[in-house]
Amino acid sequence: MVKTILDSFCVKSGIFCSRCEEKLKKGQITDLDVRVIRSITELEKENPTLQNVTFHKAVEAGDIMALMVDRRGMDTFLASGAKLAKSLGDRVGRRVRILSQGGDDRDFLEGLFTPYSILTINTIWLPDGSRETKVILNGRRPRRNPVDFEVVKKLARELKSLTLRIEFED
Repeated sequence: MVKTILDSFCVKSGIFCSRCEEKLKKGQITDLDVRVIRSITELEKENPTLQNVTFHKAVEAGDIMALMVDRRGMDTFLASGAKLAKSLGDRVGRRVRILSQGGDDRDFLEGLFTPYSILTINTIWLPDGSRETKVILNGRRPRRNPVDFEVVKKLARELKSLTLRIEFED
């Protein structure tokens, strides 16, 4: 079964034990996370490779749901040629973007900005003590954008606490 911080019996039955209920109350896991874990568990019956996935978090923004999984889980989703992500998206009613929990910010941002390629990433320290991450993408800003940058900014803020500034360069 997909690995999570919830007990497998609680996920399968839908009735939480006191430990899992406490995790839900403390906010360690959300209702969305539970819904996604159940969906992945259902997909697992058809795709046993999903048993190797360690699920960390799910966040919705706009029409996209981002899933944070471990590196091995990300490889599992990518090896299917995005069929697993599409199947999961059909079950939850949103487009699914699979992101790696481990690794550095660059790996995370490259996953968020796909299909764009990132030229450089800089940290901007602001006078008030806060910081922004400036992402410079290769090429010109297209008229028809395959990625909603406001959604990307929201996902980066919620998943990694990054405030993004996005620019293009030829």
